[in-house]
Amino acid sequence: MTEYMHNPTVDVLLDRRSIRAFQQEPIDPQILTTIEAAAQHAASSQYLNDWSAIRILDHTLKQQIAEVGRQPYIADAAALYVFVLDEYRNAVIARNSGVAVDSDEFTLNHSYRFSQAQNDAVLALHAMETAAESLGLGCVILGSILNDVPRLIELMKLPEYTYPVLGLAIGKPAQQPNLKPRLPRSVQFFDNAYNSDPELMLQRMSEFNEEVHQYYDLRDAAHQRCRGLNPRLRECGLRCSARCVRM
Repeated sequence: MTEYMHNPTVDVLLDRRSIRAFQQEPIDPQILTTIEAAAQHAASSQYLNDWSAIRILDHTLKQQIAEVGRQPYIADAAALYVFVLDEYRNAVIARNSGVAVDSDEFTLNHSYRFSQAQNDAVLALHAMETAAESLGLGCVILGSILNDVPRLIELMKLPEYTYPVLGLAIGKPAQQPNLKPRLPRSVQFFDNAYNSDPELMLQRMSEFNEEVHQYYDLRDAAHQRCRGLNPRLRECGLRCSARCVRM
């Protein structure tokens, strides 16, 4: 295998992993300002800047969003953001300029604008995640917030022309899970055209599946060791949480 080149940026990207257990410590406001700026510097289609992010500061609201996602650890994150595609801002500007925004001819009503705004939101979120990880924080991207979109829209009072895309929970890591295996590049990167050879694909995926099985076997073994230690640790006044070994 070709050895990767390394620099601080590449190392952060190659080391990314989802963190689902956080220390109960606040994040320095300067760090939050910095990672928000990083999100704003992500690419934006046609420079429309058609995304926004909602900071979830209220603890009750955080818990309600954790309930939507059915993931209690969401409420434990020091910082929680919900990224939304946002054409409302552009619609307000257009309406103020006399544009008939309710017309079928209005650009923001076209489905491609929806998908482009969604792409912009994802790019911004990923930039924020990378910046946060480069500063020693842990993150987990939350597709689970879409379990109940109407409820999420209600909780965050989202207006028309907006839609939730993904959440991002950030905090100081309380776990260090192993890196998950990645697909072989040969089944994800192609030269000039898609390689649809099913035999080659199945062969490479079989090798990948074996690697994934080994990953989960090791993770589950660590979990079982932790469970076995629990009674003895309790005698010492300690506790081994399954969250410490969750990957």
